[in-house]
Amino acid sequence: MKTIDYIPTNKLQRASQLVRTGVKVGGNYAKYYGKKAFNGELTREELDSENAEDIYDGLKSLKGSALKVAQMLSMEKNILPKAYVEKFSLSQFSVPPLSAPLVRKTFKKYLDKYPEEIFDTFTTQSVNAASIGQVHKATLDGKNLAVKIQYPGVADSISSDLALVKPIASRMFNLKGKDKEKYFQEVEDKLLEETDYILEVCQSMSITEKCSVIPNLKFPNYYPDLSSERIITMDWMTGEHLSEFTAHNQDQVAADKIGQALWDFYMYQMHHLKAVHADPHPGNFLVDSENNLIAIDFGCIKKVPEEFYTPYFELAEPENINNPDIFRNKMFELEILRADDSEEELKFFSELFHEMLSLFTKPFHHESFDFSDESFFAHIADLSDKYSKDTQLRKMNGNRGSKHFLYINRTFFGLYNLMHDLGAKITVNNYTKYLN
Repeated sequence: MKTIDYIPTNKLQRASQLVRTGVKVGGNYAKYYGKKAFNGELTREELDSENAEDIYDGLKSLKGSALKVAQMLSMEKNILPKAYVEKFSLSQFSVPPLSAPLVRKTFKKYLDKYPEEIFDTFTTQSVNAASIGQVHKATLDGKNLAVKIQYPGVADSISSDLALVKPIASRMFNLKGKDKEKYFQEVEDKLLEETDYILEVCQSMSITEKCSVIPNLKFPNYYPDLSSERIITMDWMTGEHLSEFTAHNQDQVAADKIGQALWDFYMYQMHHLKAVHADPHPGNFLVDSENNLIAIDFGCIKKVPEEFYTPYFELAEPENINNPDIFRNKMFELEILRADDSEEELKFFSELFHEMLSLFTKPFHHESFDFSDESFFAHIADLSDKYSKDTQLRKMNGNRGSKHFLYINRTFFGLYNLMHDLGAKITVNNYTKYLN
Protein backbone atom coordinates (compact mmCIF):
# COMPACT_ATOMS: atom_id res chain seq x y z
CA MET A 1 0.00 0.00 0.00
CA LYS A 2 1.24 3.49 -0.84
CA THR A 3 2.50 5.45 2.19
CA ILE A 4 1.78 9.06 3.13
CA ASP A 5 4.55 11.63 3.64
CA TYR A 6 2.26 14.55 4.48
CA ILE A 7 -1.16 15.15 6.05
CA PRO A 8 -3.01 18.48 5.53
CA THR A 9 -3.36 20.10 8.96
CA ASN A 10 -4.57 23.68 8.58
CA LYS A 11 -8.21 24.62 8.09
CA LEU A 12 -7.81 25.98 4.55
CA GLN A 13 -5.99 22.88 3.29
CA ARG A 14 -8.55 20.52 4.80
CA ALA A 15 -11.51 22.58 3.59
CA SER A 16 -10.03 22.61 0.08
CA GLN A 17 -9.79 18.81 0.12
CA LEU A 18 -13.45 18.53 1.12
CA VAL A 19 -14.47 20.98 -1.63
CA ARG A 20 -12.61 18.90 -4.23
CA THR A 21 -14.40 15.82 -2.94
CA GLY A 22 -17.74 17.63 -3.23
CA VAL A 23 -17.01 18.54 -6.84
CA LYS A 24 -16.33 14.87 -7.65
CA VAL A 25 -19.59 13.81 -6.01
CA GLY A 26 -21.45 16.49 -7.98
CA GLY A 27 -19.93 15.13 -11.18
CA ASN A 28 -21.09 11.63 -10.24
CA TYR A 29 -24.68 12.88 -9.89
CA ALA A 30 -24.53 14.65 -13.26
CA LYS A 31 -23.21 11.49 -14.92
CA TYR A 32 -25.86 9.35 -13.20
CA TYR A 33 -28.80 11.53 -14.28
CA GLY A 34 -27.36 11.74 -17.79
CA LYS A 35 -27.41 7.94 -18.03
CA LYS A 36 -30.82 7.81 -16.31
CA ALA A 37 -32.31 9.90 -19.11
CA PHE A 38 -31.49 7.16 -21.59
CA ASN A 39 -32.04 4.17 -19.27
CA GLY A 40 -35.05 4.42 -17.00
CA GLU A 41 -34.19 1.13 -15.29
CA LEU A 42 -30.78 2.34 -14.05
CA THR A 43 -30.48 1.91 -10.27
CA ARG A 44 -28.59 4.09 -7.78
CA GLU A 45 -26.07 1.35 -7.01
CA GLU A 46 -23.49 2.69 -9.49
CA LEU A 47 -23.95 6.23 -8.13
CA ASP A 48 -23.63 5.07 -4.52
CA SER A 49 -20.49 3.09 -5.35
CA GLU A 50 -18.78 6.00 -7.11
CA ASN A 51 -19.77 8.49 -4.38
CA ALA A 52 -18.55 6.16 -1.63
CA GLU A 53 -15.24 5.72 -3.46
CA ASP A 54 -14.68 9.46 -3.91
CA ILE A 55 -15.78 10.45 -0.41
CA TYR A 56 -13.61 7.76 1.18
CA ASP A 57 -10.59 8.75 -0.94
CA GLY A 58 -11.02 12.36 0.17
CA LEU A 59 -11.39 11.52 3.84
CA LYS A 60 -8.55 9.02 4.05
CA SER A 61 -6.03 11.68 2.95
CA LEU A 62 -7.22 13.91 5.80
CA LYS A 63 -7.28 11.18 8.46
CA GLY A 64 -8.20 12.28 11.97
CA SER A 65 -11.76 13.33 12.82
CA ALA A 66 -12.80 13.43 9.15
CA LEU A 67 -11.95 9.75 8.72
CA LYS A 68 -13.39 8.97 12.16
CA VAL A 69 -16.78 10.16 10.90
CA ALA A 70 -16.58 7.59 8.09
CA GLN A 71 -15.68 4.93 10.61
CA MET A 72 -18.69 5.79 12.75
CA LEU A 73 -21.01 5.85 9.72
CA SER A 74 -19.82 2.41 8.59
CA MET A 75 -21.44 0.96 11.72
CA GLU A 76 -24.86 2.33 10.72
CA LYS A 77 -25.76 -0.63 8.52
CA ASN A 78 -29.46 0.18 8.51
CA ILE A 79 -29.04 3.82 7.48
CA LEU A 80 -26.45 4.00 4.71
CA PRO A 81 -26.54 2.28 1.31
CA LYS A 82 -24.47 -0.92 1.18
CA ALA A 83 -21.75 0.69 -0.96
CA TYR A 84 -21.04 3.30 1.73
CA VAL A 85 -20.97 0.77 4.56
CA GLU A 86 -18.54 -1.46 2.66
CA LYS A 87 -16.22 1.38 1.66
CA PHE A 88 -16.32 3.30 4.93
CA SER A 89 -15.67 0.11 6.91
CA LEU A 90 -12.13 0.21 5.48
CA SER A 91 -11.50 3.18 7.77
CA GLN A 92 -11.68 0.79 10.70
CA PHE A 93 -8.29 -0.76 9.99
CA SER A 94 -7.17 -0.27 6.40
CA VAL A 95 -6.00 3.17 5.24
CA PRO A 96 -2.71 4.38 3.74
CA PRO A 97 0.00 4.48 6.47
CA LEU A 98 2.59 7.12 7.30
CA SER A 99 5.96 6.81 5.60
CA ALA A 100 8.99 5.55 7.57
CA PRO A 101 10.66 9.00 7.75
CA LEU A 102 7.50 10.55 9.21
CA VAL A 103 7.27 7.72 11.77
CA ARG A 104 10.90 8.31 12.87
CA LYS A 105 10.26 12.04 13.13
CA THR A 106 7.24 11.40 15.39
CA PHE A 107 9.29 9.16 17.70
CA LYS A 108 12.07 11.71 17.98
CA LYS A 109 9.58 14.45 18.86
CA TYR A 110 7.57 12.56 21.47
CA LEU A 111 10.00 10.06 23.02
CA ASP A 112 13.22 11.94 22.22
CA LYS A 113 14.67 8.85 20.53
CA TYR A 114 14.31 7.06 17.24
CA PRO A 115 12.50 3.70 17.37
CA GLU A 116 15.69 1.71 16.72
CA GLU A 117 17.20 3.31 19.84
CA ILE A 118 14.28 2.11 22.01
CA PHE A 119 13.38 -1.35 20.73
CA ASP A 120 15.43 -4.40 19.80
CA THR A 121 13.51 -4.58 16.51
CA PHE A 122 10.94 -2.26 14.92
CA THR A 123 9.06 -2.73 11.65
CA THR A 124 9.21 0.47 9.64
CA GLN A 125 6.10 -0.56 7.69
CA SER A 126 2.91 -0.37 9.76
CA VAL A 127 0.83 -3.53 10.13
CA ASN A 128 -2.42 -1.66 10.70
CA ALA A 129 -3.50 1.88 9.82
CA ALA A 130 -6.80 3.49 10.84
CA SER A 131 -8.38 6.90 11.40
CA ILE A 132 -6.27 8.42 14.18
CA GLY A 133 -3.15 6.27 14.34
CA GLN A 134 -1.27 3.30 12.93
CA VAL A 135 0.35 0.26 14.55
CA HIS A 136 3.88 -1.10 14.16
CA LYS A 137 5.31 -4.35 15.48
CA ALA A 138 8.36 -4.26 17.74
CA THR A 139 10.31 -6.47 20.15
CA LEU A 140 12.08 -5.67 23.40
CA ASP A 141 13.67 -8.09 25.87
CA GLY A 142 11.95 -11.04 24.23
CA LYS A 143 8.48 -9.47 24.26
CA ASN A 144 6.42 -8.91 21.12
CA LEU A 145 4.98 -5.42 21.22
CA ALA A 146 2.46 -3.31 19.32
CA VAL A 147 3.37 0.36 19.01
CA LYS A 148 0.58 2.78 18.05
CA ILE A 149 1.62 6.12 16.56
CA GLN A 150 -0.78 9.02 16.17
CA TYR A 151 -0.89 10.87 12.87
CA PRO A 152 0.65 14.37 13.02
CA GLY A 153 -1.79 17.24 13.39
CA VAL A 154 -4.85 15.13 14.23
CA ALA A 155 -5.59 16.82 17.57
CA ASP A 156 -5.03 20.31 16.16
CA SER A 157 -7.48 19.82 13.27
CA ILE A 158 -10.48 18.46 15.21
CA SER A 159 -12.15 21.80 15.94
CA SER A 160 -11.79 23.07 12.36
CA ASP A 161 -12.99 19.74 10.91
CA LEU A 162 -16.13 19.83 13.05
CA ALA A 163 -16.74 23.47 12.14
CA LEU A 164 -16.95 22.34 8.50
CA VAL A 165 -19.32 19.49 9.42
CA LYS A 166 -21.70 21.49 11.66
CA PRO A 167 -23.82 23.18 8.95
CA ILE A 168 -24.21 19.91 7.04
CA ALA A 169 -25.13 17.93 10.15
CA SER A 170 -27.59 20.61 11.32
CA ARG A 171 -29.42 20.42 8.00
CA MET A 172 -29.32 16.62 7.82
CA PHE A 173 -30.78 16.16 11.30
CA ASN A 174 -32.86 19.36 11.39
CA LEU A 175 -31.15 20.65 14.53
CA LYS A 176 -32.56 23.97 15.69
CA GLY A 177 -31.85 26.27 18.61
CA LYS A 178 -28.69 27.31 20.42
CA ASP A 179 -28.50 24.22 22.63
CA LYS A 180 -27.76 22.03 19.59
CA GLU A 181 -24.13 22.98 20.27
CA LYS A 182 -24.10 20.48 23.15
CA TYR A 183 -24.01 17.62 20.62
CA PHE A 184 -21.10 19.05 18.64
CA GLN A 185 -19.24 19.80 21.86
CA GLU A 186 -19.73 16.23 23.04
CA VAL A 187 -18.24 14.88 19.81
CA GLU A 188 -15.34 17.35 19.93
CA ASP A 189 -14.57 16.52 23.56
CA LYS A 190 -14.54 12.77 22.89
CA LEU A 191 -12.38 13.13 19.77
CA LEU A 192 -9.90 15.26 21.70
CA GLU A 193 -9.78 12.60 24.42
CA GLU A 194 -9.02 9.99 21.75
CA THR A 195 -5.95 11.96 20.71
CA ASP A 196 -4.61 12.05 24.29
CA TYR A 197 -2.60 8.83 24.40
CA ILE A 198 -1.50 9.38 28.01
CA LEU A 199 -5.18 9.38 28.98
CA GLU A 200 -5.77 6.31 26.81
CA VAL A 201 -3.02 4.34 28.57
CA CYS A 202 -4.53 5.24 31.97
CA GLN A 203 -8.03 4.28 30.82
CA SER A 204 -6.77 1.06 29.26
CA MET A 205 -4.94 -0.06 32.40
CA SER A 206 -7.89 0.80 34.63
CA ILE A 207 -10.64 -0.89 32.61
CA THR A 208 -8.61 -3.99 31.74
CA GLU A 209 -7.79 -4.53 35.40
CA LYS A 210 -11.42 -4.16 36.48
CA CYS A 211 -12.80 -6.34 33.65
CA SER A 212 -10.24 -9.11 34.08
CA VAL A 213 -12.83 -11.05 36.14
CA ILE A 214 -14.79 -11.83 32.95
CA PRO A 215 -13.86 -15.24 31.48
CA ASN A 216 -12.85 -15.78 27.84
CA LEU A 217 -11.81 -12.13 27.62
CA LYS A 218 -8.20 -10.98 27.23
CA PHE A 219 -6.38 -7.65 27.14
CA PRO A 220 -2.85 -6.53 26.32
CA ASN A 221 -0.51 -5.14 28.96
CA TYR A 222 0.38 -1.47 28.51
CA TYR A 223 3.80 0.14 29.03
CA PRO A 224 3.63 3.78 30.23
CA ASP A 225 7.43 4.17 30.15
CA LEU A 226 7.39 3.41 26.42
CA SER A 227 4.39 5.63 25.73
CA SER A 228 3.74 9.36 25.40
CA GLU A 229 0.97 11.77 24.38
CA ARG A 230 1.22 10.52 20.76
CA ILE A 231 2.69 6.99 21.12
CA ILE A 232 1.35 3.91 22.94
CA THR A 233 3.27 0.67 23.52
CA MET A 234 1.40 -2.49 24.50
CA ASP A 235 1.65 -6.26 24.14
CA TRP A 236 1.27 -7.66 20.66
CA MET A 237 -1.89 -9.78 20.70
CA THR A 238 -2.20 -12.63 18.23
CA GLY A 239 -5.59 -13.21 16.62
CA GLU A 240 -7.82 -12.24 13.72
CA HIS A 241 -10.14 -9.26 13.60
CA LEU A 242 -13.67 -10.08 14.71
CA SER A 243 -15.01 -9.36 11.21
CA GLU A 244 -12.52 -11.85 9.74
CA PHE A 245 -13.60 -14.47 12.25
CA THR A 246 -17.33 -14.01 11.60
CA ALA A 247 -16.75 -14.20 7.83
CA HIS A 248 -15.70 -17.87 8.03
CA ASN A 249 -16.93 -19.19 11.37
CA GLN A 250 -19.41 -22.08 11.28
CA ASP A 251 -19.03 -23.11 14.94
CA GLN A 252 -22.07 -21.99 16.95
CA VAL A 253 -20.46 -22.96 20.26
CA ALA A 254 -17.51 -20.68 19.49
CA ALA A 255 -19.83 -17.85 18.41
CA ASP A 256 -21.84 -18.14 21.63
CA LYS A 257 -18.67 -18.22 23.75
CA ILE A 258 -17.25 -15.09 22.13
CA GLY A 259 -20.63 -13.37 22.07
CA GLN A 260 -21.20 -14.00 25.78
CA ALA A 261 -17.77 -12.58 26.62
CA LEU A 262 -18.48 -9.51 24.47
CA TRP A 263 -21.93 -8.97 25.99
CA ASP A 264 -20.68 -9.46 29.56
CA PHE A 265 -17.81 -7.05 28.90
CA TYR A 266 -20.22 -4.30 27.88
CA MET A 267 -22.86 -4.96 30.52
CA TYR A 268 -20.22 -5.07 33.27
CA GLN A 269 -18.85 -1.71 32.15
CA MET A 270 -22.25 -0.11 31.71
CA HIS A 271 -23.92 -1.28 34.89
CA HIS A 272 -20.97 -1.65 37.26
CA LEU A 273 -18.26 0.75 36.13
CA LYS A 274 -20.63 3.38 34.66
CA ALA A 275 -17.96 3.92 32.00
CA VAL A 276 -17.94 2.08 28.71
CA HIS A 277 -15.73 1.34 25.70
CA ALA A 278 -17.77 3.44 23.26
CA ASP A 279 -16.09 2.38 20.01
CA PRO A 280 -17.42 -1.16 19.37
CA HIS A 281 -16.31 -1.82 15.81
CA PRO A 282 -14.63 -5.03 14.56
CA GLY A 283 -11.17 -3.45 14.35
CA ASN A 284 -11.08 -3.11 18.14
CA PHE A 285 -11.59 -6.82 18.82
CA LEU A 286 -9.56 -9.91 17.99
CA VAL A 287 -10.31 -13.61 18.36
CA ASP A 288 -7.44 -15.92 19.33
CA SER A 289 -6.89 -19.58 18.41
CA GLU A 290 -8.83 -20.73 21.50
CA ASN A 291 -11.83 -18.53 20.67
CA ASN A 292 -11.11 -16.00 23.39
CA LEU A 293 -12.11 -12.40 22.75
CA ILE A 294 -9.31 -9.82 22.86
CA ALA A 295 -10.31 -6.17 23.45
CA ILE A 296 -7.97 -3.37 22.38
CA ASP A 297 -8.06 0.42 21.90
CA PHE A 298 -9.58 2.22 24.88
CA GLY A 299 -9.25 5.74 23.55
CA CYS A 300 -13.01 6.35 23.47
CA ILE A 301 -14.41 5.77 26.96
CA LYS A 302 -17.81 7.26 27.73
CA LYS A 303 -18.64 7.93 31.36
CA VAL A 304 -22.32 7.39 32.16
CA PRO A 305 -23.64 9.85 34.77
CA GLU A 306 -26.27 8.60 37.17
CA GLU A 307 -28.83 11.19 36.08
CA PHE A 308 -28.74 9.68 32.59
CA TYR A 309 -28.15 6.04 33.51
CA THR A 310 -31.21 5.73 35.77
CA PRO A 311 -33.99 6.92 33.41
CA TYR A 312 -32.26 5.35 30.39
CA PHE A 313 -32.33 1.85 31.83
CA GLU A 314 -35.66 2.30 33.58
CA LEU A 315 -37.05 2.54 30.05
CA ALA A 316 -35.57 -0.87 29.29
CA GLU A 317 -38.36 -2.31 31.46
CA PRO A 318 -41.66 -2.97 29.62
CA GLU A 319 -43.80 -1.91 32.59
CA ASN A 320 -42.24 1.57 32.44
CA ILE A 321 -42.36 1.92 28.66
CA ASN A 322 -46.03 0.93 28.67
CA ASN A 323 -47.04 3.20 31.56
CA PRO A 324 -47.96 6.54 29.89
CA ASP A 325 -47.19 8.69 32.95
CA ILE A 326 -43.83 7.08 33.74
CA PHE A 327 -42.88 7.05 30.07
CA ARG A 328 -43.69 10.74 29.63
CA ASN A 329 -41.71 11.70 32.77
CA LYS A 330 -38.66 9.75 31.59
CA MET A 331 -38.90 11.40 28.17
CA PHE A 332 -38.53 14.80 29.84
CA GLU A 333 -35.71 13.57 32.12
CA LEU A 334 -33.79 12.36 29.06
CA GLU A 335 -34.47 15.68 27.24
CA ILE A 336 -36.31 13.91 24.43
CA LEU A 337 -39.44 15.94 25.15
CA ARG A 338 -38.89 19.66 25.67
CA ALA A 339 -40.78 22.29 27.67
CA ASP A 340 -41.13 24.42 24.54
CA ASP A 341 -42.61 21.60 22.43
CA SER A 342 -45.99 22.09 20.81
CA GLU A 343 -48.74 19.55 21.45
CA GLU A 344 -48.07 18.17 17.98
CA GLU A 345 -44.37 17.69 18.80
CA LEU A 346 -45.12 16.10 22.17
CA LYS A 347 -47.46 13.60 20.57
CA PHE A 348 -45.22 12.87 17.57
CA PHE A 349 -41.99 12.27 19.53
CA SER A 350 -43.73 10.33 22.30
CA GLU A 351 -45.09 7.88 19.73
CA LEU A 352 -41.82 7.74 17.79
CA PHE A 353 -39.66 6.97 20.83
CA HIS A 354 -42.19 4.55 22.29
CA GLU A 355 -41.98 2.53 19.09
CA MET A 356 -38.19 2.74 18.95
CA LEU A 357 -37.52 1.92 22.59
CA SER A 358 -40.00 -0.96 22.64
CA LEU A 359 -37.93 -2.53 19.86
CA PHE A 360 -34.36 -1.60 20.83
CA THR A 361 -34.74 -2.73 24.45
CA LYS A 362 -36.15 -6.11 23.44
CA PRO A 363 -32.92 -8.03 24.31
CA PHE A 364 -33.30 -6.88 27.93
CA HIS A 365 -36.82 -8.30 28.23
CA HIS A 366 -35.70 -11.94 28.29
CA GLU A 367 -33.35 -14.21 30.21
CA SER A 368 -31.58 -15.04 26.96
CA PHE A 369 -31.51 -13.48 23.52
CA ASP A 370 -30.59 -14.85 20.11
CA PHE A 371 -28.79 -12.20 18.03
CA SER A 372 -29.05 -14.37 14.94
CA ASP A 373 -32.79 -13.55 14.93
CA GLU A 374 -33.16 -11.93 11.50
CA SER A 375 -36.67 -10.70 12.26
CA PHE A 376 -35.34 -8.46 15.06
CA PHE A 377 -32.82 -6.77 12.78
CA ALA A 378 -35.26 -6.62 9.87
CA HIS A 379 -37.66 -4.77 12.17
CA ILE A 380 -34.89 -2.29 13.05
CA ALA A 381 -34.16 -1.76 9.35
CA ASP A 382 -37.86 -1.25 8.60
CA LEU A 383 -38.21 1.25 11.42
CA SER A 384 -35.13 3.16 10.26
CA ASP A 385 -36.48 3.23 6.71
CA LYS A 386 -39.90 4.37 7.90
CA TYR A 387 -38.61 7.42 9.75
CA SER A 388 -35.97 8.30 7.16
CA LYS A 389 -38.86 8.87 4.73
CA ASP A 390 -41.20 10.56 7.20
CA THR A 391 -41.98 14.04 5.86
CA GLN A 392 -43.49 15.13 9.18
CA LEU A 393 -40.24 14.31 11.02
CA ARG A 394 -38.28 16.58 8.67
CA LYS A 395 -40.43 19.52 9.75
CA MET A 396 -39.87 18.90 13.47
CA ASN A 397 -37.04 20.26 15.59
CA GLY A 398 -34.56 17.35 15.55
CA ASN A 399 -32.73 18.74 18.57
CA ARG A 400 -33.72 15.83 20.82
CA GLY A 401 -32.26 14.08 23.81
CA SER A 402 -29.42 14.39 26.26
CA LYS A 403 -25.93 14.75 24.79
CA HIS A 404 -25.12 11.39 26.42
CA PHE A 405 -27.34 9.63 23.88
CA LEU A 406 -24.73 10.19 21.17
CA TYR A 407 -22.13 7.77 22.48
CA ILE A 408 -24.40 5.48 24.50
CA ASN A 409 -26.61 4.82 21.48
CA ARG A 410 -23.52 4.44 19.31
CA THR A 411 -22.26 1.86 21.80
CA PHE A 412 -25.45 -0.19 21.72
CA PHE A 413 -25.88 0.02 17.94
CA GLY A 414 -22.28 -1.13 17.52
CA LEU A 415 -22.66 -3.90 20.09
CA TYR A 416 -25.88 -5.18 18.51
CA ASN A 417 -24.23 -5.25 15.08
CA LEU A 418 -21.22 -7.20 16.39
CA MET A 419 -23.51 -9.66 18.18
CA HIS A 420 -25.54 -10.07 15.00
CA ASP A 421 -22.39 -10.68 12.94
CA LEU A 422 -21.44 -13.40 15.42
CA GLY A 423 -24.97 -14.80 15.44
CA ALA A 424 -24.56 -15.42 19.16
CA LYS A 425 -27.14 -16.54 21.68
CA ILE A 426 -26.38 -15.13 25.13
CA THR A 427 -27.63 -15.04 28.72
CA VAL A 428 -28.61 -11.41 29.27
CA ASN A 429 -27.75 -10.95 32.97
CA ASN A 430 -24.79 -13.32 33.08
CA TYR A 431 -22.48 -10.37 33.91
CA THR A 432 -23.98 -10.12 37.41
CA LYS A 433 -21.97 -13.21 38.43
CA TYR A 434 -18.80 -11.12 38.29
CA LEU A 435 -19.98 -8.21 40.44
CA ASN A 436 -18.27 -7.77 43.78
